[in-house]
Amino acid sequence: MATLFTRIIEGEIPSYKVAEDSEFYAFLDINPVQPGHTLVVPRREVDYLFDLGADELGRMMAFAQGVAKQIQSVTHCRKVAVLVLGLEVNHAHIHLVPINTEGDIDLKHKLQLPAEEMEQIAASLREARL
Repeated sequence: MATLFTRIIEGEIPSYKVAEDSEFYAFLDINPVQPGHTLVVPRREVDYLFDLGADELGRMMAFAQGVAKQIQSVTHCRKVAVLVLGLEVNHAHIHLVPINTEGDIDLKHKLQLPAEEMEQIAASLREARL
């Protein structure tokens, strides 16, 4: 059975797409910690990030770097935090969270942003593609 993220990538479940290429897909977290909180996932189903081969992991990080620059450009945050959790969805992924202070990462406090705001953020991030 396809993972939740595969179903998102294939368009079976809607998402707020930020960026994509032939190997990776980036979309807004539906329950963000901060506006602009983005997930980067490989198109290939792999349960654990560090089960990716070294070359593929390197390409994923390079893709994530580009997305992080988009996030920083749009949100004007000081830094983009990188988190790897992977306990809720069995599909490797990286969280990119715009932050200005360490307190901006509170995984217990998730935002409920309106669909219009999510689409506006996603569109701004897509337009900022460097």
